[in-house]
Formats: sequence, C-alpha cells, structure tokens
Amino acid sequence: MSKVFDLWNAVGGAFGPSGREDDAREAIAAIAGEYVDDITTDALGNLVCRKKGSGKKLLFAAHMDSIGVVATWVDEQGFVRFSPVGGLFRGDLPGTVVQFANGTRGVISYEEKTPFKDLTLDNLFIDIGARDRAEAETMVQVGDFAVFAAPRFEQNGALCGPYLDNRIGCVTLLLMMEQLAEQETENDLYFVFTAQEEVGLRGAGAAAFAVEPDIAVAVDVTDTGDLPERKAPMAVKMGSGPAVKVMDRSVICAPSVCAALERAAAAAGVACQREIMPGGGTDTAALQKARAGVQVGAVSIPTRYVHTPSELCAVSDVEGAAKLLARFAME
Repeated sequence: MSKVFDLWNAVGGAFGPSGREDDAREAIAAIAGEYVDDITTDALGNLVCRKKGSGKKLLFAAHMDSIGVVATWVDEQGFVRFSPVGGLFRGDLPGTVVQFANGTRGVISYEEKTPFKDLTLDNLFIDIGARDRAEAETMVQVGDFAVFAAPRFEQNGALCGPYLDNRIGCVTLLLMMEQLAEQETENDLYFVFTAQEEVGLRGAGAAAFAVEPDIAVAVDVTDTGDLPERKAPMAVKMGSGPAVKVMDRSVICAPSVCAALERAAAAAGVACQREIMPGGGTDTAALQKARAGVQVGAVSIPTRYVHTPSELCAVSDVEGAAKLLARFAME
C-alpha cells in the first residue's frame, strides 16, 4: 500500500461529520504536529497549523468534515428517520450502511409502497435491527450523527472508499507539510483543516478572518469528465494530474494565483489540468470574501462518484498536488 493510502486510512477512518469533527481533528493533529511550529484550535473547531516565517502569509485550507445523516425521530417499530448533513443524493442511499458515533450500525432502506422514481429523503429510514422504539432508543437518540460505513482500499494506483471528499485534501496538506518540514521558508505558512464546509463553508471564513492571509489556496476534490456518457462534460480526468481551479459556481479564482500554481507545477515536474466545475463549490469562496477580500486559488483532486460511499481517485494525483503546493509555498 502507498503512503497516501496509509495516511487516508488513518484520517479517513476518523468519525467527523460536519459539526462533529473532534475525532478527525485529533487524528490530523497527531500527524501534523511533527512538521509545524504550533497547532491551535479555534472556536468553530478549525485546526490551524503554522510553520512560522517572516514573509507573506499563505493559507492552505482543506476541510476535514464529511457529509452524513442525523437522527430526527424513531418510530414505534424502531426504525430511525433522519435528515441530511450536507449534500446527499437519494439514489445513492438505499442499501448503504451507516455508523453512529457510539458504534451502532444500520442500513438505509425505503418505504416500498412509494415508487422508487418518486422517493425523497422523507421516504427513507435507517434499520438498526431494533424490535421497537424502546430498544432503538437505547442505541440511537434523536440528534445523533452517522456517517457512511464502507471499506477503504487501494487497487491499481487508485483509492476507493468513503470521504475522499475531503480527507484526501487533508492528506495532501499533510504530505505537503512533510515535504516542507526540513525546508527554510521565508513565507509564513498556515495549514488550516476547516470545519463545517459541507453545510455552508462555515469554518474557512472564520479562519481566514483570523489569519488575514495575503494569499489563500483551498485543496478539495472535484468531479471528473471521464465517465461514459457524462451529461455535463468536464476537461478533468482522473490520473492526469491535480487540477488548478479556474472557477466554479461559487468563486472565480484570481488569475495571478492560478498562473503561479501552474508555474509551480511546471517547476516541480507535475502535470496539471485546469478545472471549471459547473456545480458546487469549495472553501475557496469563503476564503475569498474574508475581511476586505483575499487573492485565492484552489488545487483539486479529480474524484469520481463524489458524495457516495465509494469515491475514487488516483494516488498519483494526490502526490502531484502535494509537490505542486510545496513548490508554490516556497516560491
């Protein structure tokens, strides 16, 4: 297995839906502490790691929270109804196993009298094997969060499993930090693992407000355009290198930062792509609007099947992104 997989297995296996990032934050901090000068946690739960310098402030952000579900009520038969935490697609959910923070597992199913084409999240429930409400409530309480419980594996240079979005962005920053650990850098570097991105980019804005960076770069996943008969074509392909974001629905990146990222990729010998994502957004948008505004860019890991229990990306794209970003931080 690659080092990328080992890091992802450690970080990706930590419980951490939006607003409940404690375990994920602890897993990341345990690795990051070796490479930086200090680590702090702010009021929103962002993990801020600093490698001190006297030059420009550069902020690199990767969100550590994941999508999930939250229990909203338990019926008399012991089935748990739920609401989404972040963006869920109903077609991906039936048959999916989820796990609550206390270890309780359940499978998502649906009301079979409703035609599948008419299903909404209101027609879905979690079966935890309880005989009735009383037994179910000894296992799950209203307000408990759960995440996808699916295996993670590496095969043929690809990673597959839940929460590449965006624990693989966190892994990218950790690899970057390791590469910079023995380097003398003039710039003042902040590596921020943000909270609550999936529910409205909440952590990134607070972190950027506090740091006041000269330049900020987000690291996240992006969709790809390399699947059969994809209805929304994209130029991004898995395995063809990290992608430098030009724009998405929420942000237009600074041309000067995009150009600098591409120069860094060339200098590091890393092939890169340009990304225009027709839907969705990342922490980049919140970073850009902090205080009086920040020059922003983003580096994305091409990932298939985003927001499903079986996301897929290439190890080489992660390694390339870390090399690109380390070079950018130095220059």
